Amino acid sequence: MTERKPIAAWLTDMDGVLVHEGEPVPGAPEFIGRLRASGVPFLVLTNNSIYTPRDLHARLTRLGFDLPESAIWTSALATAQFLADQRPNGTAYVIGEAGLTTALHAAGYIMTDFEPDYVVLGETRNYSFEAITTAIRLINKGARFICTNPDATGPSNEGALPAAGSVAALITKATGIEPYFVGKPNPMMMRSALNKIGAHSENAAMIGDRMDTDVLCGLEAGLHTILVLTGIATKADMERYPYRPSRVISSVADLIDEVGPLTPVPADAPETPAA
Repeated sequence: MTERKPIAAWLTDMDGVLVHEGEPVPGAPEFIGRLRASGVPFLVLTNNSIYTPRDLHARLTRLGFDLPESAIWTSALATAQFLADQRPNGTAYVIGEAGLTTALHAAGYIMTDFEPDYVVLGETRNYSFEAITTAIRLINKGARFICTNPDATGPSNEGALPAAGSVAALITKATGIEPYFVGKPNPMMMRSALNKIGAHSENAAMIGDRMDTDVLCGLEAGLHTILVLTGIATKADMERYPYRPSRVISSVADLIDEVGPLTPVPADAPETPAA
């Protein structure tokens, strides 16, 4: 078993880890408070590209979290950074909401349907058949296809909603072109988050509630991975995958006492075996 370095930086998913069904997970506001008080670098990650960090900050504040906008990293921000690195001051036809368009504007991008460099697909509450048709035609004409994340569905009070991954599959079926997904489980999302806080994967931890995004993304980026059971995944679900998290805990409340400038990795924490 390879000995891991003490944890000096934390990344955590939001929905299912800090918030569940619109309510804070018990102990989650205290966990964020301990992170802030400790001074260790951390970020809250989400694949949802609808909201800006300001929107999410307001939502979390109402739920009792003391979390600054700067501590929130979305797939929209990661996508905008990726595009700015790939093709600075480019153009894009965008299907999405304020979280995505604001991030792209801030990165120097122009939104247009005239010969754009990229078609960028994110979440929206109302997918337009007209907009999807335009995206298909632009991709057929040579625009590169980017999608903020591969999530097929998203949650709502009424049940599952189609998300960016489902609409991306529709566009791929019509064009024969696969998108490049920036968000989890692409380890680029994790690496861009680590770069933002000046952290390194060998002494950072990723906390999540999904095996197929959070744990996989953390694993492939080389982080210590912690699965919580307050969201989607169960212990039974975990056994279906050919890889395992470094640790499984009930909730982030179990981590409050572990947060500090250098948090030792528990001696009994199993290493993630190769898939």
